Amino acid sequence: METKKDIRKKIFAARKACTDAEIETWSRDITKRVTALPAFKKAERILAYADYNHEVITRYLIEEAWKAGKEVAVPKVVGTDMVFYRFTDFAQLKPGYYGIPEPDESGETVEWEEALMIMPGVAFDRENHRVGYGGGFYDRFLEKHTLLERVAVAFDFQILPEVPTEPTDIFPQIIVTEKETFYLAV
Repeated sequence: METKKDIRKKIFAARKACTDAEIETWSRDITKRVTALPAFKKAERILAYADYNHEVITRYLIEEAWKAGKEVAVPKVVGTDMVFYRFTDFAQLKPGYYGIPEPDESGETVEWEEALMIMPGVAFDRENHRVGYGGGFYDRFLEKHTLLERVAVAFDFQILPEVPTEPTDIFPQIIVTEKETFYLAV
């Protein structure tokens, strides 16, 4: 099995090779699939990441959440943790940790125990295992917030036959690509 480091290198190269038009089209398709999920429809609150560097564009999902009257929050890295800030306007985003868009600190932090989390990831497999970016931020956050429903969004090329896992990994319950939806076996 490939190492996480090798997987990251391969997937980053594949993402970089995608055109902006492909990323936008696929992200819109993913948004349609996510917003059709019962988990999205019933959620009153959404925790979403701000996309960066050819990740699935979350702007469309966030806009759909706002249109549906849902509250939205996005993360900011503080030390070794993520803190979520209520998000009402894209103007709140500034380059933060490693240049990733994060909310400025003028907003209100939230501690939602019940919400739908939209997770990023580098690679996944059909068993809903996830390779993240290596910081462990989502695993640490989710370890403390066990009631959150977890949906990962990814492009189809990010789904691999198998990815390595560790005991501390917390997997998404659902993975949505532009082509398929995978549910964690219970």
